[in-house]
Amino acid sequence: MYDDEDPVYRQVHELAMAFPGAGERVGHGRPTFFTVKVFAYYGGSVKVDGVYVRHDQAILFLPDAEDREGLLQDPRVFRPAYLGPFGWLGMDLEPEMDWTEVEEILDASYRLTAPKRLVAELDVRRGS
Repeated sequence: MYDDEDPVYRQVHELAMAFPGAGERVGHGRPTFFTVKVFAYYGGSVKVDGVYVRHDQAILFLPDAEDREGLLQDPRVFRPAYLGPFGWLGMDLEPEMDWTEVEEILDASYRLTAPKRLVAELDVRRGS
């Protein structure tokens, strides 16, 4: 369901693996980024009229509550099948995009799912 040579995947991989304690494994045919809990998936799908529509170049993430409504106004953002009911969102990606925005989204999801000691380590690394 993904290609190791996909430049979008490679950029997501680089960003996600830069977080303290981050690991990657493939689950259900897609890369999953985690510490103790998952903070992002690469690729997902939505259910439209009973049919699953794939979003192969996308990230699935858990947004900050205060950012959720604003993100849903973005045409690239969708509610993914399976994880959407649990608060997760998806965002379609492309090679020529603002990767700082993607890093900020991954950061928020990481902070909501990672152990406090890893979040503290992230803050030290970033000088926060």
